[in-house]
Amino acid sequence: MFPVCCSPFALCSDADSNLLSEKVDQMMEWSSRRSVVRMNGDKFRRFVKAPPRNYSVIVMFTALQPQRQCSVCRQANEEYQVLANSWRYSSAFSNKLFFTVVDYDEGADVFQQLNMNSAPTFMHFPAKGKPKRADTFDLQRIGFASEQLAKWIADRTDVQIRVFRPPNYSGTIALALLVSLVGGLLYLRRNNLEFIYNKTGWAMAALCVVFAMTSGQMWNHIRGPPYAHKNPQNGQVSYIHGSSQAQFVAESHIILLLNAAITMGMVLLNEAATSKGDVGKRRIICLVGLGLVVFFFSFLLSIFRSKYHGYPYR
Repeated sequence: MFPVCCSPFALCSDADSNLLSEKVDQMMEWSSRRSVVRMNGDKFRRFVKAPPRNYSVIVMFTALQPQRQCSVCRQANEEYQVLANSWRYSSAFSNKLFFTVVDYDEGADVFQQLNMNSAPTFMHFPAKGKPKRADTFDLQRIGFASEQLAKWIADRTDVQIRVFRPPNYSGTIALALLVSLVGGLLYLRRNNLEFIYNKTGWAMAALCVVFAMTSGQMWNHIRGPPYAHKNPQNGQVSYIHGSSQAQFVAESHIILLLNAAITMGMVLLNEAATSKGDVGKRRIICLVGLGLVVFFFSFLLSIFRSKYHGYPYR
């Protein structure tokens, strides 16, 4: 009889294989319960950072506790849940990709380990190797819509996820209520419809549409940017994005109000020039209109200069 010798490399390989199988089974079990697996520091280090691993992990670093007052985190989490559910219930679902979340109050040590000082942040941890720069999702430039996240994941993992959103009938209901309201008003005023020909009313409605479009409301709808940004280090809130390639929702609201104020100033200047009232009253209207235009246009120009660095005019 010959002695049977077992190579230490074979033993190590078997141990890694068993450990990997346990990790995959555990991740699949958690994913079967909920699409997004919640992780603390220990789970993150064991199932995401530590080898062996043959699966990719998408991690959302966030701060969802009410005391953190992170409204952007809640909005981003809703989109993240939509994406994770789309993957979990798709026919292509496999154990090659998992969605996880690390909340600051449950894994502050993970934030410190990764030198992370802002939330929400999306990162991709590949099956092999360490994350690269492109494995961090550019939230400020692209936004956090599910479709944009799915495109980024496809670029990093070659996993195609078709986003399925739960049916939302709020828009349909709101439209039906609006049509009913307008129809009811027209029916009640059916004997006197002169208000339909009111130029001032139509002008105000047109201005509302123009203000909404020029302030970037459509961009907000498409990109889904955060309302504002709060610096976790000093708590300072930024309402104006520092880049010309992005904006916050609050920023579009500010631009809308500035455009409205400038328009009001122009209307007052026109009224002062064309009306035939008292000269003193017209002079006051003219000064008020000129003040509105100068002050708010200067404010608008300063915002433009802060976003387009190097703009030479003041």
